[in-house]
Amino acid sequence: MKNKRYFLCFFLVTTTTFSQQVYHRALTLMGSRFDITVVADNEKEGNGYIDLAVHEITRIEKLISSWDSSTQTAAINRGAGIAPVVVDEELYQLIKRAINLSKLTEGAFDISYASMDKVWHFDGSMKEMPSKESIKESVAKVGYEHIALNEENHSVYLDQKGMKIGFGGIGKGYAADKAKALLIEKGVQGGIINASGDLSTWGVQPNGKDWMVAIVNPLNKDHVFSWMPISNSAVVTSGNYEKYVTFDNVLYTHIIDPRTGYPAIGILSVSVFTKSAELADALATSIFVMGKETGIDFVNQLKGVECIIVDEHNTISTSKNIKLNPYKND
Repeated sequence: MKNKRYFLCFFLVTTTTFSQQVYHRALTLMGSRFDITVVADNEKEGNGYIDLAVHEITRIEKLISSWDSSTQTAAINRGAGIAPVVVDEELYQLIKRAINLSKLTEGAFDISYASMDKVWHFDGSMKEMPSKESIKESVAKVGYEHIALNEENHSVYLDQKGMKIGFGGIGKGYAADKAKALLIEKGVQGGIINASGDLSTWGVQPNGKDWMVAIVNPLNKDHVFSWMPISNSAVVTSGNYEKYVTFDNVLYTHIIDPRTGYPAIGILSVSVFTKSAELADALATSIFVMGKETGIDFVNQLKGVECIIVDEHNTISTSKNIKLNPYKND
């Protein structure tokens, strides 16, 4: 289920010739690269806004990290099969939304993927496929149906020992959305939170034009398929083109189906466009797991969601409302 985000999938076009300017900072947060861009009147103001975003993202990490033993998420995992854990409303609601996404995707998205045993390795060390038995056993403790929520006291209970939840498939998108919301509240008129390829945007560039995003060939990051305007929306890309193994001429990606334990096949990258980076984050991974035909059919049934899929043959497919503008590299 884990997926890696590729910052280089996006090139942002900005202009800084007007009264307001674009200010940008790249840094490591939540173990990944974040690029924070804001529109502001001057450098001091811009840096102040970026500092606010960094503080908010750091706060989110301290809430959802499963690696930090002091977090409520870690406490939930320690209590698996033992006792429910009362958590803050914010975390409770995030988990509740995650379970709803699991239901919507019929388990293609599942925060209990963290319970999965690692039987696949994508570091070049694998010489043969894992056995069917080991693959089946690897997902024995995975299943969102075993996450029990109590609305009265906001407790969370994993009903099997050894179960774990993790927010690798939704956390960065959520953090991007929260940072965006905070900056809008503080009066920032436009900007982009790029959480390693999970983009959440608002407002416009100083010249009044939309932010632009490039859809990049996953096999050649110097080649742009198309430029697309994005306004007050989110874009998330999942890709498998750097971590995979091949057995019997079948390419198996590092994105694992949490229902079966088998890696996704047939897709190189998925880009999802919608209002929320949290939602786009979860759906990008889910579509990867579903496959091209099922994934596009699924998206076509969702209001306000679009996607672009690049398959193993480097063929581009899109949901029904996306119109690509071909771009020629100079």
